[in-house]
Amino acid sequence: MKALEAAKDKLAKTRPTAQNLFWALNRMLTKARQLVQEGHVRKVGELREELIREADRVFEEEFDAEVRMGVYGVQLIQSGDWILTQCNAGSLATGALGTATAPIYVAKHLGLDIGVYVPETRPWQQGARLTAYELKENGVKVKVIADTAVGLVLRRRLVNLVIVGADRILADGTVYNKIGTLNEAVLSHEFGVPFYVAAPMSTFDFEHKPEEVKIEERDPDEVRTVRTSQGKVYVTMPDIDVYNPVFDETPPKYITAIITERGVITQPLDRNIRRILSSR
Repeated sequence: MKALEAAKDKLAKTRPTAQNLFWALNRMLTKARQLVQEGHVRKVGELREELIREADRVFEEEFDAEVRMGVYGVQLIQSGDWILTQCNAGSLATGALGTATAPIYVAKHLGLDIGVYVPETRPWQQGARLTAYELKENGVKVKVIADTAVGLVLRRRLVNLVIVGADRILADGTVYNKIGTLNEAVLSHEFGVPFYVAAPMSTFDFEHKPEEVKIEERDPDEVRTVRTSQGKVYVTMPDIDVYNPVFDETPPKYITAIITERGVITQPLDRNIRRILSSR
């Protein structure tokens, strides 16, 4: 058990902002302790097999949740709509339909004519490299845009709605997601475009306040350089100072609603989150 606890602590430190990671690690460690304490396993190999089965259950539950989010979310989409998203909240990130992409795939399956604007998502380009690839491979119309084009896209109403994922959602509705999400939310609010967040129950954090959430920062060279087949190439002075947050923090007032496997949570979020998520 000590080895498992050490592994859990090490993995938890890799993504300090992402609530789903903590949820999954705690679930697996709790299951392991239960199996050992109740005498259901006596050997390491037996524990390993039981934990693999538990991980499979997590996947099946996640798949079911994403299908449900897709069914609830598609009701917000009309044929002819263009949707703006951010970063990657598809199957490469979740292993199933995705969160933000679930309503899009359900809409496509139902025959709705839809398209998606995908910001590149600097500095790792998850939008351009991953989301655009996933959507195109699944037959969805895609337009990749520079992150700096988001304002114009919203101002000129080139999209009808925004759907993003989330790495953590607090009880008051504050959303933590890939950097750039806050920009989209504020601009959507300004230009009257509905802004939706799609996330399962495992993303919700009822324990912390905004000032207590740590925003992960990464290697400054991610911003200083571009990656090529020959390695990193500096586009700035190598010693220039950099602030490279991975996530940002979107206040609830900019969010139209949150799409979950239990339904669509509308404003006021601080009351309706607890009401809906504790109702079943």
